[in-house]
Amino acid sequence: MTAIAARNYPAMTGALEPELSNLEKRLLNEYQKGFPLTRTPYAEIAQQLGTSEALVLEVLNKLKDQGYISRVGPVFKPRKVGVSTLAAMSVPDDRLHQIASIISSYPEVNHNYEREHQFNLWFVVTARDEAHLREVLQDMEMRTGLPIMDLPLEQQFHIDLGFPLWC
Repeated sequence: MTAIAARNYPAMTGALEPELSNLEKRLLNEYQKGFPLTRTPYAEIAQQLGTSEALVLEVLNKLKDQGYISRVGPVFKPRKVGVSTLAAMSVPDDRLHQIASIISSYPEVNHNYEREHQFNLWFVVTARDEAHLREVLQDMEMRTGLPIMDLPLEQQFHIDLGFPLWC
């Protein structure tokens, strides 16, 4: 599956009420799943939305720069390609934005999100193999100065992670 991965943090936590255009909202809503798997996916999206490919690319870049999306790319079932783990951190409130930005800077992280819990920052790390996954987690701990709770998958459940952001 290929999708636009909307970040839940900081833009989607409800802390900010974004003023997005209709095109921005449609891109975020309609292409979380079902991204066209063609040689020219952005042209196909543009045609479906009644706009130009250049504008679709410009808007996606703007949304990425503003932190509304983390990436446009494939999402694989667990254990099919590489390895992954769910991770959580207990982050002091006054450092949450800083630490979330550090975590989001890793290409191995698809998204992160805040939870109301002692472990208030959650994210998934995906890597080519177990050794690389361990290296990434260790580097994150070194850069943030905070421990990471590693929660590897024990039993797989299918959860649809597409969320309607605007109706």
